[in-house]
Amino acid sequence: MNDLRTLKELFGHMQWADALVLKAVTSHAEAAGDAKVRELLFHLHMVQRLFLTVWQKGSLTAPPNEAPDIVSVGESAREYYADLGGFLSELDETALGGAVVLPWAGRFAQHLGREPFAPTLAETCMQVAMHSTYHRGQINARLRAVGGEPPLTDFIAWVWFGKPDAEWPDLTE
Repeated sequence: MNDLRTLKELFGHMQWADALVLKAVTSHAEAAGDAKVRELLFHLHMVQRLFLTVWQKGSLTAPPNEAPDIVSVGESAREYYADLGGFLSELDETALGGAVVLPWAGRFAQHLGREPFAPTLAETCMQVAMHSTYHRGQINARLRAVGGEPPLTDFIAWVWFGKPDAEWPDLTE
């Protein structure tokens, strides 16, 4: 798992898939106005941002109590991917094996029955990609429930399409 090339590909897929889902949501009026879709999109991108902040040893701030509108979430997601690109461009394979202290991990100690082990940077990168996939699936299921058509976001589909760059929707319309 300490392979920087593979992790960068996972994040490339993640960005492509996130953009497809946002495009599908914003092109369907009912989905774009759906509170559950908005909450899931916000959560997905908030968690991505929290991990990046920890990786960069930045200060964490409490997230808002309520999910912002879809346009704000989409703009924040694009900013996140620009910031992530900068972080990844400076990352080297050696750093991937380093321990990452997650400030929120201690809250799970009672549930786990012990203190959690500190994951590596590579493991937390994998967590972000997997967590994002999980919530994209929830968003796609909700999109279908409100009459929309969920996009195909599988990793293998990204490969089949030639690993395209993300095409973010125009949120100014």
